[in-house]
Amino acid sequence: MAGRMCDSIERLHAAIRRAADGDPRLDRTAKLMQGGIPKMAKKLAEEAVEVGLEAVQGERRAVVAASVDCIYHLTALWARLGVEPHEIWAEMARRERLYGIAGKAPKGGAGDCALPSVALPRRR
Repeated sequence: MAGRMCDSIERLHAAIRRAADGDPRLDRTAKLMQGGIPKMAKKLAEEAVEVGLEAVQGERRAVVAASVDCIYHLTALWARLGVEPHEIWAEMARRERLYGIAGKAPKGGAGDCALPSVALPRRR
């Protein structure tokens, strides 16, 4: 199942990258990407809040649907920033080695990540 999830996200990431240069009047992904990082980050935050609200209300089906939307917006943000899914998988593996599969890095732990910083691509 985990392999299929990674494969699905990698396919989603590739599809988002292909759609990014499409016509924003016809393609919602192109419109999202054209909105830039601040708008994309806002959409991701909205979807994450929706997942939480649906969970509090006990709306299991709505949590599933909102989670998929959240994953879409997260993956779109990765694509816009030039983050590849394999970088996420590598960081997850590194953290699993350090903290266990269900462990979380201590606050400020992101700073010890060995991922290189990248210049953000300019969008038209």
